[in-house]
Amino acid sequence: MIKTITFAITHFTVAFSVAYLLTGNIGISSTLALVEPAVNTVAYFFHEKAWLRFGGKPAVQGELHGLHAHGHL
Repeated sequence: MIKTITFAITHFTVAFSVAYLLTGNIGISSTLALVEPAVNTVAYFFHEKAWLRFGGKPAVQGELHGLHAHGHL
């Protein structure tokens, strides 16, 4: 659980930093850093459904490494 929490903090920090560098706006950066993971979670759900529908194999627990568990290759 600690690894999950530290990854979430890291993800938020990176998303916030990139958004702030691009916009210079703390409010927009904070909103983007909070909304982006939620949108990615929904996108991953639909990607997984499409993957299975078109012949992809479901992920086995042992195959979930690092960022792959968050929808990244």
